[in-house]
Amino acid sequence: MINPQDALELDGPMLFGRVLDGKGGARPITWDEASRWEPQAEGEVLWVHLCRNRPGVQEWFEEVRKVPEPTAELLVSNASRPRAFREGGTLVGTLRGINFNPGAEPEDMVSMQLWCDGARLVTLRRLKLQTPRDVLAKIDAGRGPTDAGALITHLTELMIARMNQAIVDMNDFIDDCEAADPDDNAEELLDKISDIRRNCLGLKRHMGPQHVALEAIARDAPAWFEDHDRREIAESIDRLRRYLDDIDVSKESAVVLQDELRARALARSERTNYVLTVVAAVFLPLGFLTGLLGINVGGIPGVEDQDAFWIVVGLCGLVFLGQLLLFWRWRWL
Repeated sequence: MINPQDALELDGPMLFGRVLDGKGGARPITWDEASRWEPQAEGEVLWVHLCRNRPGVQEWFEEVRKVPEPTAELLVSNASRPRAFREGGTLVGTLRGINFNPGAEPEDMVSMQLWCDGARLVTLRRLKLQTPRDVLAKIDAGRGPTDAGALITHLTELMIARMNQAIVDMNDFIDDCEAADPDDNAEELLDKISDIRRNCLGLKRHMGPQHVALEAIARDAPAWFEDHDRREIAESIDRLRRYLDDIDVSKESAVVLQDELRARALARSERTNYVLTVVAAVFLPLGFLTGLLGINVGGIPGVEDQDAFWIVVGLCGLVFLGQLLLFWRWRWL
């Protein structure tokens, strides 16, 4: 299904296309021009960003770019587990970023496939992804990457940096929950903390394989992916490791907070049950005594005595005081 906003932007399956000039800037290019583009000057790099679920994308890879059919299928498929590998002189990969589209949760991550031969970079996505637009804005401002390797590292760095914001937001929410009064809205806090735990698990599930994919890029990328690009990817890998550690901390903090809230709720319930038990224990003998004297049979003592009522009240009071004394000695109170 095509996003209606994309339908207005698309030139064929292309969301946008640029020819990098090797100096940080670029010029726009149409889809027809991109399909037959060849470098005209030293340092030129073609970057096209495609909507992968548009018709004809797989055929374009196979017929124009001569990409093997299994790789072309991977580039347009919904298999979004992060991975990367080298295929001859090309680099193929699938990366995932945080889904900041309206109504999405952080763990609902968006995939971006990429294919690059050093002179041409093709990135593909299905759902809207902000990272390519951020890099495009830098390029259009003349402050963008100068070659294919730098372009890939920029995309990777921004994608990981946006993950950090989601982690920071979760940590801030956990801090707010710890500072809140749990007696006010414990059930609501428990629901939100459960959402945080699900988000942490989702991020960890996707970011773990992404860590492996980035290591594969740093290790196996072709020669056009230069040493400084590999160092940049190594920095991204270290940053991702820190984020994975932060996710673990967030998850453990959420577990501790959830256990504390549940323990408090259980303690409140136990206190309530204890009070009710003590009250029942106090009134059980009193109820027995008044019930015994209230049966409708002959021979009830004190029926004709006007002071019998107050005698019974005094007797109940003595029983009550005796019970309190016993409960205090037994440490029930």
